[in-house]
Amino acid sequence: MATDTSPRLLVVDDKANIRQLLTTAFEGRGFDVTAASNGDEAVNLLEEETFDAVITDLRMPGRDGIGVLRAAKQASVDMGVIVVTAYGTMETAVEAMRLGAFDFIGKPFKLEEIERKVDRMLAQRATESESSEATPAATSEAPAATYTPAGIVGESQATQQVLDMVAKIGPSKSSVLITGQSGTGKELIARAIHESSPRADRPFVALNCAALAPGVLESELFGHEKGAFTGASAQRVGRFEKAHTGTLFLDEVGEIDPNIQTKLLRVLQENEIERVGGTTPLSVDVRVIAATNRDLREAIEQGLFREDFFYRLNVFSLQLAPLSQRREDIPPLVEHFLDKFSKETG
Repeated sequence: MATDTSPRLLVVDDKANIRQLLTTAFEGRGFDVTAASNGDEAVNLLEEETFDAVITDLRMPGRDGIGVLRAAKQASVDMGVIVVTAYGTMETAVEAMRLGAFDFIGKPFKLEEIERKVDRMLAQRATESESSEATPAATSEAPAATYTPAGIVGESQATQQVLDMVAKIGPSKSSVLITGQSGTGKELIARAIHESSPRADRPFVALNCAALAPGVLESELFGHEKGAFTGASAQRVGRFEKAHTGTLFLDEVGEIDPNIQTKLLRVLQENEIERVGGTTPLSVDVRVIAATNRDLREAIEQGLFREDFFYRLNVFSLQLAPLSQRREDIPPLVEHFLDKFSKETG
């Protein structure tokens, strides 16, 4: 039964059976639920009332779920929104996440899955609220903090555009996919994103996925239990556990075996891992930044890379240009390395 302190949930779907299903389920869990049958009705409600969370269908006649998402964020930037999407609209769902949606879920969905996502969304919002209340607000006289990524040298417009994007996406916890030729500085940019995020004082863990065979890579990622395989003489903690509350950088993600892609997709969806040979799920709070020099869309067409895994990684994307396309960066790079090597050699 809803009370004055119950979370307020807005359910938006043009299908009456979906509205009824979600309303009954969440009211049974103590939520105060309001249902809207279309986007226009939902926007009017968002302008007049206050909600803690929104579940909205993406495809609806008239104003769609993106319009509802924009209205929700305009009403409150902290409002959690989950977008429900049918198969074939994944690119639009990813766009919704770029606009601030907490997550998306495909149709047909399992009720338990959407309940878990709402619970996780509200828990994260409560944690962020407690964190902001514990941090003294900056005064109007205080100078704005500036962020200069360590180790990044360049004056070209292309480099400055990338650094602008780093500053914008750093505070988010969404996944990032960095693409570019070898040597363009993908790991430097990944570290810059981490350092510009609220996780800056937490672990940054990097792993080159191309350097390991599939069986070894799985153990490196998730860890293993004692006796899980020949030679597993002790329990091992994987990279996800080491990166808990921080950032995991997966370099050369395009080389990961499809079977492990499936397991990584589940981790990104559920924020849980299982060690190799284990049966107990372990909760992890990890932001994933991936990098590749491959064309992943081409790999998808060839059946070498999962499309759903690609969209989970590609919430934010950064394309790094080769040095041949940003020649203005050459003089400051020359100066930087001359200075560095002069100090090293005396």
